[in-house]
Amino acid sequence: MPRKVYLMYLQKIRMSMVGAAAVLCLVSVPPSIAADGAAAKEFQAAVALTPDPANGVRLYETCRACHNADGSGTVDGNVAAIAGQHYRVVLQQLVDFRHDRRWDIRMEHFVDKHHLTSAQELADVAAHVASLPRPWPPSFGDGNDLQAGSRAYLARCAGCHGATGQGSNASKTPRIAGQHFAYTVRQIQDAADGRRPNMTGTHTRIVSQLSFEEINGMADYLSRLASRD
Repeated sequence: MPRKVYLMYLQKIRMSMVGAAAVLCLVSVPPSIAADGAAAKEFQAAVALTPDPANGVRLYETCRACHNADGSGTVDGNVAAIAGQHYRVVLQQLVDFRHDRRWDIRMEHFVDKHHLTSAQELADVAAHVASLPRPWPPSFGDGNDLQAGSRAYLARCAGCHGATGQGSNASKTPRIAGQHFAYTVRQIQDAADGRRPNMTGTHTRIVSQLSFEEINGMADYLSRLASRD
């Protein structure tokens, strides 16, 4: 084969490979990006709906086995107190469990589309949870690290979560005051260790810099706060 023809042949192969790679790049969206996009789409669909309170009560029957009828959770930190959490926060967490953006085998099972079949059902149960009175008191820590914890919270976290841990429905910032001590400790540690995929990089960086005493003290401090809107 003449050299000129051979070089033209190689160039054609290269162009074909580049074209194929471009197509693969277009269709092979990384799973994490695809999950984020699907989660955002479902959240927007749900938040645009008007919740049905009566249906929310019915759907919550599945949840009460772990979270209790009053949404108070458990003092050992295995189950969160969810009553009175902001509506948009509850809705976002349900969506995140559904799309592998937050991990818990029980929650992933009970928020799947066999149990909560639509965006409307997500909205309904989230609205019911938000309507429940915030349970009090939760479980506290031993009080030994309260000073270190309160300092760390006010310096690093209060800017977003509020001085009394009240969070914000508008910004989907969780209400973290009045949560069980052990649950808050576990969530901070999970975030610091990268086990909370729905956390922002900034949030992960902040909590990863906390000492053991600051984490315990912060969780204890927050458990003792009765937040106000």
